[in-house]
Amino acid sequence: MSPRDEVISESGDQELLARDLFALPTEELFEQGIRPRHLAEFIGQPEVREHLAIVLEAARGRGQPADHLLFAGPPGLGKTTLAGIVAAEMGASLRVTSGPALTRGGDLAALLTGLGQGDVLFIDEIHRLNRAVEEILYPAMEDFEIDIMIGKGPSARSVRLELPRFTLIGATTRTGLVTGPLRDRFGFVERLDLYDESELEQIVLRTSRILGVATSEEGAREIAKRSRATPRLAIRLLRRVRDFVEVRGSGEITLETAREGCEIFGVDELGLDRLDRLLLSQLCERYRGQPVGLTSLAIGVGEETETLEEVYEPFLLRRGLIIRTPRGRMATRAAYEHLGLSVPVDIGSVEPDLPESTSTLFGDSM
Repeated sequence: MSPRDEVISESGDQELLARDLFALPTEELFEQGIRPRHLAEFIGQPEVREHLAIVLEAARGRGQPADHLLFAGPPGLGKTTLAGIVAAEMGASLRVTSGPALTRGGDLAALLTGLGQGDVLFIDEIHRLNRAVEEILYPAMEDFEIDIMIGKGPSARSVRLELPRFTLIGATTRTGLVTGPLRDRFGFVERLDLYDESELEQIVLRTSRILGVATSEEGAREIAKRSRATPRLAIRLLRRVRDFVEVRGSGEITLETAREGCEIFGVDELGLDRLDRLLLSQLCERYRGQPVGLTSLAIGVGEETETLEEVYEPFLLRRGLIIRTPRGRMATRAAYEHLGLSVPVDIGSVEPDLPESTSTLFGDSM
């Protein structure tokens, strides 16, 4: 047995660690058809697209794999889609895994030794890599070699394996948690920004054509407005509205049916869902505008503190509906007005503190 085979044998089933994004069953393959396959089809992120187009064109011109890429930004903005686009543009196979799935050095070694020349390895949530696994990744990224230990006890030996030249693409929602040594080894680092309504409208219309549902521009715009500036949420909401119009409507998404469908599924005109409104209600009614600690707030709405901080709170902060203070979270005047509640007299001193850095957008704690 060769050292390469021993690595794969010791790490277990390689297919459990990674998969080809487009080698999926028929139903899943149809859903993946919603993802753009080429850079020209990707909507939004104009600067990222321009920079990426230059990098890929230069790599193709040299006949080499693209440099290692790191995409950062909030969930649902297209980091996985861009990884698939890079593989398609370079004519390479794509392998997909995640940081938490790589628990041992052997896991990563098995993936790397199974790659072909020019393949793309995509690691989602790369900031959650085990430190020992991350150390193995450094020489693989720089020298396309890995040093591994084969066997145990007195018979253990160190083996250096040469790897084919590949492209590593990392994705993270928490840029600050990516270690400096790892971040510095990426030749291309880009942050994806939230989308505006016109871009989301284009995404909704494009997805509607793929799903085969008639959608007016006004209906697409209404869905885009309630999608929290995130393509993933826009597509999710479109599917639910599609279900609504197929069951209770004429099958066409118009302005009226889009509004009614969104309301049926609990998404209001600001994009707030039931838990968003419950959270605001706790701040405005139960605690009557007083500062509230995150733990108390999580108990009040029946959610984990991490879920509130990373999923719900960033959007409410961006919309100026809540603020963070040294004493806890507080609702703003806009929150009372949105819920239709009377505004306390002393709320005038509470102004929304909109985030100026990515730390708030990604849900970093104070």
